[in-house]
Amino acid sequence: MPVIYVILSAIIGYLLGSINSSIIVGKAYGIDIRQHGSGNAGTTNVLRTLGKKAALFVLIGDVLKGVVAYLAGYAMADGIGAMAGGTAAILGHNWPLYFRFRGGKGALTSITVVLMMDPLIGLIILGVFVVVVALTRYVSLGSIIGAVLFPILALIFNRDLNFIVFALAIGLLVIFRHSSNIRRILNGTESKLGVKKTTERQSLE
Repeated sequence: MPVIYVILSAIIGYLLGSINSSIIVGKAYGIDIRQHGSGNAGTTNVLRTLGKKAALFVLIGDVLKGVVAYLAGYAMADGIGAMAGGTAAILGHNWPLYFRFRGGKGALTSITVVLMMDPLIGLIILGVFVVVVALTRYVSLGSIIGAVLFPILALIFNRDLNFIVFALAIGLLVIFRHSSNIRRILNGTESKLGVKKTTERQSLE
């Protein structure tokens, strides 16, 4: 498979990922979502700040770009292209070209790409995420645990080396983007889903 197709997959994935739905939806409501609520350009902050309808549009947008980035990469360079396109879409979401490189944390786009790449592992991670959030009401904790599980599950299910490297890279990226959440969880100051605070600067996804 020519390397140029893998590179093109990554470029297209990044450009698609840079279409940050939360920022676009926020602008439709007349605000920059990065200056409200938690300050994070992600689905949870939109839900807290603008409500369920706005959050649904963001969810659809972030899922679609993950799907399209994966499919475009696969069409050009098979599995390697899909991994490159999907990973680049997550990078674009986190550091969007069109919005001064200030984006979200990539959890939703990440799980979308994982589901496309490996539905079984993706569903396990999604299930664990739902259980963790239901029990703790920490969306960030669900994302972090899912990120830790991804490379572990890749090893357990004996996936090939390329997939394991992909899983490790995505897992580390999500954990890195949630580093501030980890500190707040340890300090007991992380915001819980459905619990409003007068001052919120938590970065959730």
